[in-house]
Amino acid sequence: MKIKTLPVGPLQANCYLLADAAGRAAIIDPGGDPEEIFAVIEREGWTPVAAIDTHGHIDHIAANRAVVERYRIPLLIHREDAPGLTDPGLNLSALGLGPLDSPPADRELEDGDEIPVGNLVLKVIATPGHSPGSVSLLLEPGPGPAVIFTGDTLFAGGVGRTDFPGGSLQRLASSIRDRLLVFPDDTVILPGHGGRSTIGEEKRFNYFIEQFGL
Repeated sequence: MKIKTLPVGPLQANCYLLADAAGRAAIIDPGGDPEEIFAVIEREGWTPVAAIDTHGHIDHIAANRAVVERYRIPLLIHREDAPGLTDPGLNLSALGLGPLDSPPADRELEDGDEIPVGNLVLKVIATPGHSPGSVSLLLEPGPGPAVIFTGDTLFAGGVGRTDFPGGSLQRLASSIRDRLLVFPDDTVILPGHGGRSTIGEEKRFNYFIEQFGL
């Protein structure tokens, strides 16, 4: 298994490339700079099998069309954020954060769904709050600590904004408390912006989690 992190687009959202040992790969949050994404995939010799959006904001979806058309792969997003793929008001492109050019979803996800990536499996964890259909993606644990792609729900030292359309501070706090902090402390989190962390580090040092009383 390999994971590559590419900060892309004007807001430097993390696009993650997850590949199994045979090189079958998922493109998670292709938020911009498609040529950079292509270059890594082709340098590694990987074969993409799916593009997955953790939520429907422009900085995470801006390169959707480029990657799905180049590799002829399905586009996946949670059902509640699927409308944002083509709605400038919902995906924030109307605020001038980038041009909107995403196709609609090929598969609308629900909590608990499983996404095969070759020999790997990503499990969908609904974590609404930053947006109604925000999800985190659990890489089913192997011999080491579990890994969760947390999108814009939980960051290293921060949490997602809730002042965008459909956002909810109460839902965000519940998602973090009930869906993420329940994992073991050594669980690695790979957020939508910034560096990686662990559940244990965020329990100890995340000011926002302390303020939520979680």
